Amino acid sequence: MKILMIMPVPLPPEAIEAFSAQIPETLKKSDLQIDFVGTRNGATLLDSPYELTVADHFVLDAGCRAEEQGYDAVCINSMSDSGLSALRSRLAIPVVGPGQACFLSAMLLGNRIGVITMWPPWHSLYHKTARELGIEQHLVSVRDIGVRPDTEELLAGKEDIVFDALEKTARKAIDEDGANVLILGSTTMHQSYNYLKERLEVPLLNPGLIALKHCEMLLELGLSHSKLRYPAPANVNDTLLQTVPTLFE
Repeated sequence: MKILMIMPVPLPPEAIEAFSAQIPETLKKSDLQIDFVGTRNGATLLDSPYELTVADHFVLDAGCRAEEQGYDAVCINSMSDSGLSALRSRLAIPVVGPGQACFLSAMLLGNRIGVITMWPPWHSLYHKTARELGIEQHLVSVRDIGVRPDTEELLAGKEDIVFDALEKTARKAIDEDGANVLILGSTTMHQSYNYLKERLEVPLLNPGLIALKHCEMLLELGLSHSKLRYPAPANVNDTLLQTVPTLFE
């Protein structure tokens, strides 16, 4: 099996390696190939409707030929679920986004969902996903630590400050907001997962891993999205998406 894992921003090779490190050896399967890629160009921080629209375009560009390239599934490595609906329309193979996957998984584990994230501009992402899934009443807490995210270095070099701040924020979500299941608000935060998991008494969902495992489950069960819900386009023009030059060669 082959899964294409798309980050919704352009990244240099060393940053892609940092993202790929989120999958521990214990969860890797010998018959599964996972290829991490960034977009050719486009968004940076997903901090606004403008950036999210740009990200949708370039994620679609990155994944639209996945079937032709021999992939069995596509996973969008961002809680924004950028390009999710468009890729489901374009492709017949499973396409999974961490936003949907995390919120639906959280509903299996609790009924009062909290999200801990990096900074305020991302709050709208979680409310949007919960609203679209019809479970916004279960999203009881969205808290951030007020730190601008770094899509290339991730949390490297900031562990001492960021990990403690995330733990304190998670405690407020549990103790003050009543959250009984928590979601990390970004795949860029995966380095904090083990630290936080050991210190919290409620389930903590790591978005990149949750989305990957949803992909694997769908492949193993022979399932994919409904083409009645995500109909294929009558006219396909993938070359139109490639008019912008590649940022990192």
